[in-house]
Amino acid sequence: MALVIDNASRQDLPQILAIYNEVIRNSTAVYSEEEFTATRGEAWFEAKIGNGFPMIVARDASGIAGFGTFGEFRAWPCYRQTVEHSVHVRVDCRGLGLGRALVVELLARAAAGAKHVMIAGIDADNAVSIELHRSLGFTQVGHFHEVGFKFGRWLDLVFMECMLSPTLPSL
Repeated sequence: MALVIDNASRQDLPQILAIYNEVIRNSTAVYSEEEFTATRGEAWFEAKIGNGFPMIVARDASGIAGFGTFGEFRAWPCYRQTVEHSVHVRVDCRGLGLGRALVVELLARAAAGAKHVMIAGIDADNAVSIELHRSLGFTQVGHFHEVGFKFGRWLDLVFMECMLSPTLPSL
């Protein structure tokens, strides 16, 4: 499968939202039960781009096979060199390495943008995602017990981090 990772455009939003909403409906990868409408998706996209954060897609012959982005870890100024990412792959394309390719691209963009740390918040039962992140240099730094509730059960959240740059920021 020929795969191209590229910046997302507004025209990609319907396919991006289809992927994201499938994840919301059918998994614990996102601790939300509220699907994105087109209006909410447009506002989310505009906020990411407007704040200088990337929105990337993995394209193949069938269209958008996955997407990724990162944004603020926390909104306070002293956290500005730390970002948290989000990567999701279309259900029929999972297990093909697209998630890895998207995370690698986000890591490169974060490092190029002088970010210092990338955070991943992962459902504790998602062993595949945890192992993927571990293989890319992320280390587990936290395990929060029963912080989410979805599908009639309590969910644990694992935090992993990847150090991107040992240098101090220029202020």
